[in-house]
Amino acid sequence: MNLTNSLIETLGIKIVELSEEKAIATMPVDDRTRQPFGVLHGGASVALAETIASIGTYHLLDQKKEYCVGLEINANHIKSKKDGIVKAVATPLHKGRKTMVWEIKIVDEQERLVCVSRCTMAILPIQ
Repeated sequence: MNLTNSLIETLGIKIVELSEEKAIATMPVDDRTRQPFGVLHGGASVALAETIASIGTYHLLDQKKEYCVGLEINANHIKSKKDGIVKAVATPLHKGRKTMVWEIKIVDEQERLVCVSRCTMAILPIQ
C-alpha cells in the first residue's frame, strides 16, 4: 500500500498505531483541512475516518490475496475545531470474510469528541 501521492499525504494524515484491536491516525487542522468558515471540514473528518478504517482493514487481510474498499460511511460532527491536531481511533465492530465494520471516534488534544463515524469496508479478491 502506497501512502504517498494520495489524499493521505495531501491532508497530512499520519498512522500512529496499528494492531488487531485498533488503528489510530492523526490529522492536522490547518489550511488543508478547514472549510471556508475556519473550522475543520466535515469532509476532512470523513476522509480521516475512512482512511483509518481502510488501513485497519488492510492490516488484517491476507494482503497477497485481498484488498479493501469503502462500502459505506456515516459521520456525526459533534464539536468544531479551528486548529491543532485531531486523532482518529478506529475499533473493529465486525471482522467478516467479505466485510468489516469499524467505529471511528475523532477526538481533539483533550480527548473531547469531535466526530463519530461508522465505516463498512468491502473485502475483495485480487484478480
